[in-house]
Amino acid sequence: MERTQTLMYAPERQQEILRLARESGRVDVLSLAEEFQVTAETVRRDLKALDRAGLVRRVHGGAIPAGRLDFEPDLAERDAVAADEKQRIARAALAELPGGGSGPGSVILDAGTTAARLAAELPLEAELTVVTHALPVAARLADHPGLTLHLVGGRIRHRTRAAVDDWALRAYREINADVLFLATNGFSLEGGLTTPDLAEAAVKRALIAAARRVVLLADSAKFGQQHFARFGGLPDVDLLITDTGLSPDDALAIERAGTEVVRA
Repeated sequence: MERTQTLMYAPERQQEILRLARESGRVDVLSLAEEFQVTAETVRRDLKALDRAGLVRRVHGGAIPAGRLDFEPDLAERDAVAADEKQRIARAALAELPGGGSGPGSVILDAGTTAARLAAELPLEAELTVVTHALPVAARLADHPGLTLHLVGGRIRHRTRAAVDDWALRAYREINADVLFLATNGFSLEGGLTTPDLAEAAVKRALIAAARRVVLLADSAKFGQQHFARFGGLPDVDLLITDTGLSPDDALAIERAGTEVVRA
């Protein structure tokens, strides 16, 4: 964002916040406070006013435009969001590979930009069995010398480049992996794990059932977001790897509910 040079009245500032939300798909409180040179509390009052007017929906740490809660950006757009945070999460996830990645073990890599970054971080000496239904993940690992790679088939969703529907569900019912690296569009204590698409949600439920340990890879901007299709709850997750944008208080609340949290 470019720094605003002139002091704005509240209606002007709210109009600009709405423009930014529609343009970017999301705004956060701290960035807006810096942009407009006001306090975070002032921004929260602006967002509350816009929410009451039905123009935005408030989510943890910020807001999204009304009507965009189940909008699903394409893969390239999502990969550019919170890129540094996703990279740190992917690197932290390497510690969760069975046997440290150097011995027999099996993992499932879900469809998602952070999971694809984890695939890119897998060391060349890693010796694992990897199962995925995500074309970008499979493409990154196809020439990996130490891996036994299984690509699950099905109908490919263009938004996520991932296989869904009955073929994918049948395949995942037949395996029992050591670790699942799971992705989500939103997560919260109350709303659980959610995604905009019912077919994607069905596959994610099958992934959870197919693994002995579930590691959720989710940047903090997804905390508090709820989408149309629920595929599980945080109690289904053994470990959440996120970034430091998730507050210590929220991390503690998640851990009290039974899920370990790593803030990378």
